[in-house]
Amino acid sequence: MQSKIGNYRWTICALVFFATTINYLDRQVLSLLQPRLEEIFDWTNTDYANITAIFQITYAVTMLFVGRLVDRLGTRWGYGVAIIVWSIGALVHAFAIPIGEGLSALLGLIGVTTFSVSVLGFMFSRAVLALGESGNFPAAIKATAEYFPKHERSFATGIFNSGTSIGAILAPLSVPWMYLHWGWQTTFIAMGALGFLWLAVWLVMYKHPEKQTRLSDAERAYINKDEDDEKAGVQKDSNEGSTSWITLLEYRQTWAFAFGKFMTDGVWWFFLFWLPAYLKAQYGIIDEAVMLPLAVLYTMSMVGSIAGGWLPAIFIKMGYGVFDGRMRAMFMIALFPLIILIAQPLGSITFWIPVLLIGVGTAAHQAWSANLFTTVSDMFPKKTIGAVIGIGGLAGGVGAVSITKLGGGLFDYYKALGHIETGYTIMFAICAVAYLVAWGVMKMLVPKYSPISDL
Repeated sequence: MQSKIGNYRWTICALVFFATTINYLDRQVLSLLQPRLEEIFDWTNTDYANITAIFQITYAVTMLFVGRLVDRLGTRWGYGVAIIVWSIGALVHAFAIPIGEGLSALLGLIGVTTFSVSVLGFMFSRAVLALGESGNFPAAIKATAEYFPKHERSFATGIFNSGTSIGAILAPLSVPWMYLHWGWQTTFIAMGALGFLWLAVWLVMYKHPEKQTRLSDAERAYINKDEDDEKAGVQKDSNEGSTSWITLLEYRQTWAFAFGKFMTDGVWWFFLFWLPAYLKAQYGIIDEAVMLPLAVLYTMSMVGSIAGGWLPAIFIKMGYGVFDGRMRAMFMIALFPLIILIAQPLGSITFWIPVLLIGVGTAAHQAWSANLFTTVSDMFPKKTIGAVIGIGGLAGGVGAVSITKLGGGLFDYYKALGHIETGYTIMFAICAVAYLVAWGVMKMLVPKYSPISDL
C-alpha cells in the first residue's frame, strides 16, 4: 500500500531532520568550548549564564514573530531565511573579541561598563544565532503539517526532533577535536558553514504539496485525507486569513501549549548548556574526555524522541482518539524525569550514574517535545501553526532564561561555599518534577480533545 501511495513525504522529513541536526550542532559549540573559554577569558558562572540567557531571550522574543513570518513567507523561504541567519550567527562567534571591543567602546560612551569585552562579543554572537535558530521549529512543524496526515505527524515529528539529539551527539564527537587541532575560532566557522550546504538542497527539493511535482496524486490525497478543511481542498500558503496573537490567546489550547513549553523547555536547555560545565566542575572531565559520556547521553535522547513519537500510536490502536492517546503517552513520559532525583546522591559511586540517569531524563524530554509540538497541529488550523508555535516558543524561552539565570546564581553561590554540587542538586530536582506539573496544568486547561475550527 505504501509503495502505491509513495514516500516523498519522508524525504521532506529527512531534510527537516538534517536542518534540526545542524541547528543543534551550531547551538552546542559554545557549551562544549565553555570550559576552555572560561579559562581563556576568566568567565564566572554568572558570565556564562548571561551569555546563554541572551540567546534564550532573543530566541524567545523572536519566536513570537518568526512563527508569523513563516506563515507569511511559506515554509520553503521561511526555513531558508532562518538557516541563512543562524549560519551567519554561528560564523560570527569567531569574531566575538573584535565585536566585543566595538560594543564596549560604544557602551563606554554612555557610561555602561557592566560586561567584559569577551562577554559582550559572545552575547552579540549568541543573539544573532538565536535570531535565526528560532525559525527552525515553526518551519519544521509547518512542513510536517503540510506533508503528513494527522496520525503520522507525531512519528514524523519524533524523527526530525531526534535531530536535536544527533546534533548534540555529533558536537562532542567533533568540537573538542576541532578545538585542539584548529582553535576555537575555526571551530565556529566550520560549523557555521554547514547550514549553507543544506540550504542549496532544501531550495531544490521543497515545494508546497500542491505544487510539488515529485509527489504522486495518491500521496497528495493521502496527506490531506483527514483534514478538516477537506471540502475547501488543500490549504495554500497565503497571507490571507492570518489570525492575530490576541485572538489566539483567547483559546485555552494556546495557553496549554504555552505552559507546557514554559515548564519544560528550560530543562532541555539547562542540560544542553550546562552539562559540560557540570562534568568539569564536579568530576574534572574536560576536552576529548567529555565525548563519550555526552555521546551516550544524547544517543539515549535520540531514542526517546523517536519512541515518544511512536508511543501515542499504541493508545490510538487501543481505541483512543489521537489527542487522548497523545495525552496518555505524555503522562507516562512525564514520570521518567523523576529518576533524575537520585542522580546526585548516587553520583559519588561513578560519574556514569548521573550521566545515565540524566540521559533517561533527556530522552523523556525529547519524547515529550515530539508530542507537545504535535498537539498544535492536532488542534489548530494549518495557517495558524507558525504563530501558535511562536507563542509557545516565547513562553519556553522565558522559562529557559529563568532556569539559566537561577542556575548561574546558584552555582556561583555554592562554589564560593566550596560545595557546588548542592547547586546542581537543587537544579536537578526542579528539572525532575517540571513535566508532571506541566502535564497537570495542560490537562486542566484542555481536559478533552477540542479542535479549533472557527479561525
